[in-house]
Amino acid sequence: MQVNSQQWEDDGYIILREVIPPDRLESLRASYETLVERQHQIWAGELDWDEPIATDYKAKQPRLVLNSVVDADTADAVEFCLHDNTLGVSRQILQAPEAAPTAMFFMCNPKTDHGPDRWHRDIVGARLAPLRGLQEDMLANTPLSVQWNIPLYDDDVLWIVPGSHRRANTAAEDRQLAENRRVPLPGSMPVELKAGDGVVYSSMILHWPSNYSTKRRRVIHLGYRPFGGQVYPYGAHFYWNLRFTRHLSPAARAQFERFAQLSDEEHDRVEAFFRAVLAKDEAAFRAELAVLHPGEAERIVCVVLLSRLATKIHELRTPEIANLPFSARAKAVGDQRTSLYLAEDIAGRFSTEELALLKQRFAPLEARLGNDVEMPSDFGVEEFITSWA
Repeated sequence: MQVNSQQWEDDGYIILREVIPPDRLESLRASYETLVERQHQIWAGELDWDEPIATDYKAKQPRLVLNSVVDADTADAVEFCLHDNTLGVSRQILQAPEAAPTAMFFMCNPKTDHGPDRWHRDIVGARLAPLRGLQEDMLANTPLSVQWNIPLYDDDVLWIVPGSHRRANTAAEDRQLAENRRVPLPGSMPVELKAGDGVVYSSMILHWPSNYSTKRRRVIHLGYRPFGGQVYPYGAHFYWNLRFTRHLSPAARAQFERFAQLSDEEHDRVEAFFRAVLAKDEAAFRAELAVLHPGEAERIVCVVLLSRLATKIHELRTPEIANLPFSARAKAVGDQRTSLYLAEDIAGRFSTEELALLKQRFAPLEARLGNDVEMPSDFGVEEFITSWA
């Protein structure tokens, strides 16, 4: 399946028909329904499972973590995430030699009617980088990530504001959001999908889950990140580890092993970047930054993302957090149980003293990041290097 990457860059989304080939729709429905039933048994305490991670069925949007409940009989539910219509299209949009799934979720209807949710962007500036920085990085280089909704039954719950992934909120949007965040915004539109269609979109776009009702809903929700492109992506960590791949075909297992290898190699580069900052080694810092973010423009956004990672791994090694159970550690640093192990891998490469010093090195940059929307206008890569003095 070929797509127009420019359309995604301009509008922030592309609607694609028959992402699920028609001859696979019924078999995928059966596999996903098996996973839903399995998750309900886990929630009810009727079934023990290795990794029973999912949003509770009482939530407004119950969500399964596919890799946590898959087995050999339902492997096609995960292996579809490697299809040319999903992984292949994502690679085209990301304009990178390789791409990998970060998240493989399945969204369902709740047991009781929760009505409309709120308009939002899937960006938390305090954990990542200011919105405008991420947007400018995308506009100057290539997309930093993509996400998908692929319904197994007709679906029109998602609404979007086309083009809003490229800009901050308008004054009119902010007025409407302040008055009521649960009604259509000016210029918004529903994403109307038939069973098996898909929408691939930017997590930075303004979007709205318009109705979390009890109407049957079954939507594959995927995220992908680039490897080897022009940017260091936000949301770089995987919500999976390799344990689940024992259920997959050898070919699919090999692909996930490749993704894990790429992640390990990136962790080596992040470690080298942090060690250059610790040593105040300008030449090594510039070299590692160029590897992590090959695009010359907006490299400061990569520095901000890694500054936020430095804060997280420092927190993970503080006594009050380090001694907590795994789930509590994840909650304490605002991470997910399924991806915390990746941050802990990087944290484990440094001593407590090194992490405290690393946080200190990034403190001047963090002091300039008081806004979740705008990047500081007077602090770039050169100023960050100067701040080490």
